[in-house]
Amino acid sequence: MRGLRAEPVRAQRLRLDPLRVEDAAELAGALADPKLWRFVGGAAPDEAGWRERCAALLEGSDEPGVSWCTWTVREVVGGRAVGMVQAVVGPDVGGLRAVVSWMVGTAWQRRGYAVEAARALVGWLRGRGVRAVSAHIDARNTASAAVARSLGLVRSGGDHYGEEVWTGRL
Repeated sequence: MRGLRAEPVRAQRLRLDPLRVEDAAELAGALADPKLWRFVGGAAPDEAGWRERCAALLEGSDEPGVSWCTWTVREVVGGRAVGMVQAVVGPDVGGLRAVVSWMVGTAWQRRGYAVEAARALVGWLRGRGVRAVSAHIDARNTASAAVARSLGLVRSGGDHYGEEVWTGRL
């Protein structure tokens, strides 16, 4: 059983479209700035790398009961890809839990897009029975920490492969 599947989500200025392999070229352009990858690790994938990444994300998890839901974040006006968001959803005591992540291209930062996209994502998750959310954030990534705070997440004191774990209840 695959569980949840990404569905279209609409926010005020943005829309979250379920990821498609065909989004690879746009994502390669929108998320090409090496500065975006300094907290994630590795280098920005080229278009071929994005095709592989999209295909793997769409294949989903082999773990029973775990869903990988990934969206391309687009501006409502014009439909241009500006980033992506993801939720890894699995079982938790009393419901479902999700680990969320977000990335907005450098050219579209400082417009509130990451907060808007992340809030739309969390709202969608809440509507599907997710009751706990967490994010793994590099301690140096103050912008992502601000997004996490805007979602009501707090530092848990936990660590996941060197990243701080932020948690919250929905």
